[in-house]
Amino acid sequence: MSRIGKKEIEIDGNVKISIAGKNVLISGPNGQEQIKLPDVLTAKINDSKLIVDRINDKKETKSLHGLFRQLLANATKGVTENYQKQLEIKGVGYRAIQDGEKLVLSLGYSHPVEIIPPEGIKFTIAKNIITIEGLNKQKVGQMAAHLRSLRPPDPYKGKGIRYLGENIKLKPGKTAKATGE
Repeated sequence: MSRIGKKEIEIDGNVKISIAGKNVLISGPNGQEQIKLPDVLTAKINDSKLIVDRINDKKETKSLHGLFRQLLANATKGVTENYQKQLEIKGVGYRAIQDGEKLVLSLGYSHPVEIIPPEGIKFTIAKNIITIEGLNKQKVGQMAAHLRSLRPPDPYKGKGIRYLGENIKLKPGKTAKATGE
């Protein structure tokens, strides 16, 4: 069996799971998430544990087994506690402002960049740190990657948008090369 796929998913008391055929509906205090399983997988609940089984041992089925088990585990965690990513803005004149739900970024372009969050994503701003929260781990990570791609960190000065705690190795400029360092 798949090493990840054979792990059982612990179900908290706050999480309710209902299985209808190939659809698994996971609901909790933060919201609900629905995942449709492929035809080669089945899900069942046994003693407050969610178990994902597969029909055959083909290579594709094994990979789907581990993938969907992890998607279900992420959904059970997401409906109880939100996933979050934090981005840091560095640079003179670079700033973020929250206008209602949308995010307005000044990143050195001739115009401000406006980001409207997709459903289930929430932005909060504290000084120069943007926090992205949501119950879907994939959507939170995708939104963080999109925001970072708007102005990735400059390798010479280090300014731009980076993940909080990300270490950017700065390159030496022309002056370091001229002095022989």
